Amino acid sequence: MLNDLPYERILQESLKGELRVVNAGLPQNRKSLSDLLGEEYPHVICSDGDTHLFKRKELEYIASLINIDEQAALLLPMLIELGANKVEAAIICQTNIEEKVISKILNMPTKPEQGKITIYKPQLALLRKMLKTTTQYVFTQKIL
Repeated sequence: MLNDLPYERILQESLKGELRVVNAGLPQNRKSLSDLLGEEYPHVICSDGDTHLFKRKELEYIASLINIDEQAALLLPMLIELGANKVEAAIICQTNIEEKVISKILNMPTKPEQGKITIYKPQLALLRKMLKTTTQYVFTQKIL
């Protein structure tokens, strides 16, 4: 029964349900940049059944930053984790290709730690301005 649980646990359980709702638009599967460039209408299917379309201009911009082999390995959309810390965000970095792309766009060195590149709000704004459709937010309850 809910009344038997401590307040913090009730709050955590409620947040988990809410996070499932706000993250419903995440892709079921991500696609490689090279595959997306070969599609007439580059897209992925989201877990809620919607279609997420990519702007070709963004795909071509990212392709200009990396080589052909990296284009085949880079999965899009890149995921940006937003947590309880309102100052930072973290780009989920499964390969060094995300690091290369982010470093070039932000014009600064980046260093992944534990599979994530930490950036701050001004950097996030610049990144999202350049890669609006090729990045997507993942909301968590963690402090990054």
